[in-house]
Amino acid sequence: MCRTLPAAEQNPKVLGVVIAGGRSVRFGGEKATAPLAGRPLLLWAVLRLQRNCARVAVNTRPETQTEALARAEGLAVLHDVPGDAAGPLAGVKVGLTWAKGLGAHAIAVSPCDAPMLPDDLFARLIDAAGGDAAIAETPEGRQPLCSIWPVSALVAVTEALAGGAHPATWRVLESIGAKPVRFADAAAFANLNTREELAAIAARLERGGRGTP
Repeated sequence: MCRTLPAAEQNPKVLGVVIAGGRSVRFGGEKATAPLAGRPLLLWAVLRLQRNCARVAVNTRPETQTEALARAEGLAVLHDVPGDAAGPLAGVKVGLTWAKGLGAHAIAVSPCDAPMLPDDLFARLIDAAGGDAAIAETPEGRQPLCSIWPVSALVAVTEALAGGAHPATWRVLESIGAKPVRFADAAAFANLNTREELAAIAARLERGGRGTP
């Protein structure tokens, strides 16, 4: 089971949400449960969020291996609201609803398939947000799945998804005034779409690359 960090290292006002609802067509299976250095990709994301968030939930599709793994680890599982267009914004919506119900002020959002994200990613995003929204940026552009969303954004997200709409996640972040936080290493934000890419990261770790979330 994922370890829980001491309360002094967490922000009780911010909860974490891993977006893991994609169908992983190019990967040929559920990416979130694929192992990297002996740990499923999902848990790389969970452990990173747990450094700064008091609780972490997983947004995934029902009756999947990812759901089973999350439940086995004692994590909350969030399913998209029926009628919402499939995509990360639907996951943000249920994450905000979950956080609001627990009295939190914001959620930190992470993809499930980017194991090399910077160690200080969420600490910097939470600090920059200051109670509002924040989004990571690299020289290659915005990284909307590495972001902070205040619970107050639930209204805007719900409106954006109304009628089956599927707007770009970064556009909604922009509409709520998300503060950009610059990270120099664009490669650290690369997501894994194929088993070949996963194998390349595994080989890098074996050669002595960064191996902790």
